[in-house]
Amino acid sequence: MTDGPLSLPARLCLLAWDSARPTAAGTGHLAGLVRAGALTELAQRGLLTDEDGIATPVDLDARAGDAVLDGLLELVHESCPHSWRTWVTLRARVTLDAVREQLVAGGYLRAEKKRVLGVFPSVDYALERVTAVDALREETRQVLQGPPLAIEPSERDAALVALAAAAELLPEKDVRVHEQRVEELTERAGATAPGLWKIVREVRTAVTAESTAPARP
Repeated sequence: MTDGPLSLPARLCLLAWDSARPTAAGTGHLAGLVRAGALTELAQRGLLTDEDGIATPVDLDARAGDAVLDGLLELVHESCPHSWRTWVTLRARVTLDAVREQLVAGGYLRAEKKRVLGVFPSVDYALERVTAVDALREETRQVLQGPPLAIEPSERDAALVALAAAAELLPEKDVRVHEQRVEELTERAGATAPGLWKIVREVRTAVTAESTAPARP
């Protein structure tokens, strides 16, 4: 994909933006979605594994080399044991804030500082690279529709589409038409290691539940 070097949570964050309204993100459940992407990528990299339904670091000294992923890995290590579904929402804003900072540094977003009620400092984010998001959305659509010449997408691209579909970021009519394809991509996202498909499915189920729940501020 066009923004391949970007992590899965970073690409999900961008995909949630409506490029026609670059001053506002496109979902009220962005934190949970971004956290789900980070959990999935850590599992795909072999840095998190499943132990009786609990997200568990494989090696306490291992690092992903990405500030967002390493921050989450450290948080999981230092916290009480939790299930994958719990981690999708637990302190998810921490991961979202880290992803936004990363995207600002990369020139994808613009941070605009303000004060709420004239007193409390806050930050709004605006989409800076609209064409990059449009390209990402088109490439995601192509993966959803099916591989040309039987070329399968990477596990990370498959996870991007599966999680985006669960979060209702893709056109509903496209998801309905390609419902079986979404299931295939979910399986593909967890194909790199035994048991990984279970993790991907757990995280995707949590995203689906989060996307249908009332949005939190």
